[in-house]
Amino acid sequence: MAHLSYFVGSEDEAIIIDPRRDCQVYVDLALREGMTIKFIFETHRNEDYIIGSLELENLTGAEIYHGRGLDFKYGNFVDEGQDFFFGKLKLTALHTPGHTDESMSYTLTDLETGIEPVMVFTGDALFVGEVGRTDLYGPEKVPKMASDLYDSIFNKILPLGDEVILCPAHGAGSACGGSISKREYSTLGLERINNPVLQKTKEDFVKFKLEEKLEFPPYFEKMEQYNLEGPPLLRCLPVPELLSPERFKSKMEGGAVVVDTRMPHSFGGAFIKDTYSIWLGGLPSFAGWILPYGKPILLVLEETGQLDTAYRYLVRLGYDNIEGILNGGIAAWYIEALPIDSFNLISVYNLKDKLEKGEEISILDVRGDKEWAGGHIEGAKHIYVGHLEEYLDQVPKDCPVIVYCGTSRRSSIAASVLTKHGYRKIYNVLGSMTAWKNAGYNVVK
Repeated sequence: MAHLSYFVGSEDEAIIIDPRRDCQVYVDLALREGMTIKFIFETHRNEDYIIGSLELENLTGAEIYHGRGLDFKYGNFVDEGQDFFFGKLKLTALHTPGHTDESMSYTLTDLETGIEPVMVFTGDALFVGEVGRTDLYGPEKVPKMASDLYDSIFNKILPLGDEVILCPAHGAGSACGGSISKREYSTLGLERINNPVLQKTKEDFVKFKLEEKLEFPPYFEKMEQYNLEGPPLLRCLPVPELLSPERFKSKMEGGAVVVDTRMPHSFGGAFIKDTYSIWLGGLPSFAGWILPYGKPILLVLEETGQLDTAYRYLVRLGYDNIEGILNGGIAAWYIEALPIDSFNLISVYNLKDKLEKGEEISILDVRGDKEWAGGHIEGAKHIYVGHLEEYLDQVPKDCPVIVYCGTSRRSSIAASVLTKHGYRKIYNVLGSMTAWKNAGYNVVK
């Protein structure tokens, strides 16, 4: 989720800002440093992951605070200018609407060295190299939200001083901003000079936000519900059961959904029928597009050592019903002579050859809008991978379908979706657009 949370401690007291749901890490850190977690702060109602505030309150007794404007079912409201003291530090609340109406930033002052803030935790208002999205309330609200965000940044955040360290709630890859930098830390001065969005006038800023097109994953609504009402408490992370192939098969027949987290070149050669392919590192970004919340989930992993990572990714998205993993992986499945499925893997050279021969094929580009606009293979049809199941009627079944993305990972998801829906002539382009360009082949815009 590219989520950044913060543990800030002074003497024997600490605070947490935007905690993750599997929050034992904060308790362990407090124990190691001999600190008591005193307060928990939320910058806003997050849309892209489940906040860990209630979980952490249950473990520590710390008080939760968030902005006014929503009917939160837990925690306390914080007001503009409200101060909180811990150790020799002071945290001050700053109302910075725009991404959402209740969005708060928090300034941190080191009382031992002065009265000016040294850090600001900006939530989704200001990122490194980017600003927060303003479309969460619908397109008709974008002008107001964009105007509010501009005012929050230029009238409240940047005036704190060029030397103040910026601590945003997300890094690169987050769905909450268009082009967040890979560098996770900055200063307000560096952003004032270097952040391309901050070089715009207010009029141009609002226009830019009106024209911005970002995907709105369906799981956002589930996260908003959980983060308003409070998610179920995990209390601890139960270990999913290691399942024999026969028990795994039995649970599938009972309605469980299977996710295979192997890489595309491994998945395409052999997988369990009706399995979704989402590579391990892609779970945070794509599980919420593909997986239902009301069914048990089973995992096929490259190796069992990846279970902790896969499980934490899914739990942070609210998938608490992970019933087990296939013991021994895909090899255990086919050794038991259980049926497997597959689709074709194709190189860019073979794809180019098919095009030059004029073979009857359908080329499907499943990248995002911005990537598509930046250049695509001539004759390709564009459907974003997250929307593919909605638009299957636009994908022909009577000819081979060749799917590509940036590097063949998202296209493996798409190929698994098509296979699950009865498509039999599927090809995933290894290396996809990156390989196509490296081969020197033409793209069109």
